[in-house]
Amino acid sequence: MNKILELREKRAKSWEAAKAFLDSKRGTDGLLSAEDTATYDRMEADVVNLGKEIERLERQIAIDAELSLPTSKPITNNPGEGADGKAKTGRASDVYNKAFWNNIRQRNFYDVQNALQIGTDSEGGYLVPDEYERKLVQALEEENIFRKLATVIKTSNGDRKIPIVTSKGTASWMDEEGSFLESDDEFGQTSIAAYKLGTMIKVSDELLNDSVFDLQTYIAGEFARRIGAKEEEAFFTGNGTGKPAGIFADTGGAEAGVTTAGASISFDDVMDLFYSLKSPYRKKAVWTLNDTTVKALRKLKDGNGNYIWQPSVQVGVPDMILNRPYHTSSYIPDLTAGNKVMAFGDFSYYWIADRQGRSFKRLNELYAATGQVGFLASQRVDGKLILPEAVKVLQLKA
Repeated sequence: MNKILELREKRAKSWEAAKAFLDSKRGTDGLLSAEDTATYDRMEADVVNLGKEIERLERQIAIDAELSLPTSKPITNNPGEGADGKAKTGRASDVYNKAFWNNIRQRNFYDVQNALQIGTDSEGGYLVPDEYERKLVQALEEENIFRKLATVIKTSNGDRKIPIVTSKGTASWMDEEGSFLESDDEFGQTSIAAYKLGTMIKVSDELLNDSVFDLQTYIAGEFARRIGAKEEEAFFTGNGTGKPAGIFADTGGAEAGVTTAGASISFDDVMDLFYSLKSPYRKKAVWTLNDTTVKALRKLKDGNGNYIWQPSVQVGVPDMILNRPYHTSSYIPDLTAGNKVMAFGDFSYYWIADRQGRSFKRLNELYAATGQVGFLASQRVDGKLILPEAVKVLQLKA
């Protein structure tokens, strides 16, 4: 912990030195010479690298804390029962869990078929056990920053209707003994569907037959890496055709907050975007942008001459832009003319709908010639910004 604090203080000092250098070397035209630009880029790279090292150390602490937890809990119930004393049934049962992983490691045998019937997927394959489902969802959250910001719900069918208040009633002044005026809320609906997202994983026969190989962790990690990446891309830039509509989508995305006057971002543009969002949403609002945009914002100052990017010096407190936290993603568009490059808002109004059950299917013969077994992993998911005014985007002038 002391090492992290030292690095945070060192990063803060490095950033102050970089800002001082930038201020001292700017010419009358506000630009730097090529030599000074290279020097500043190196100083900024040191700040970025220190931030990455801090993140690595914080992840190590989190992993160490998780590994130090007890590996088991005292048994207080009868064999075959859940933690609440009730017997586990369906996909939560130990019988199903054992049968599922026996099937993954081996071909289908008659002794596991009956247990697997309760998790048979309509398109072939089997739904993963309940406990493993939670593990997969947690892994997806680690890979996908969007799931940490959005509201995640589960649906039991392919389409779900969500009621939305489109206009709210108001109060009015009235005379003594006057009549009350009617003013009702108006409601609309938006629907969340279920788009299929899948990937194929190949594992060698030797690994499958090796009892030391942690197949469950490997599949969860690969599933999270591949599915999480495509999810995050769709939640930001998806067009709604065969995939979710993302925040930056032209149709179904966030409302336009600001269009810049030039081809670059100014402090006024960032401030206008901040105040284009209604104040109730600003209480929980965060910024989302990519690393190149963060780099451009590091050079911007407010009206008092203070840089709007503020590095954190406290553990657990993120870096800030205008006193609000930000998150970066490589799937957010770059600083190119006409692109939507930043979003600011309360992302809890973006709903992610997971259709219950993630499915695995084993392919025994397709890769038999190369001594491998294929696994198809799939899920059904949709995402939609149910209240477009809750998030605003900044677009560069075309």
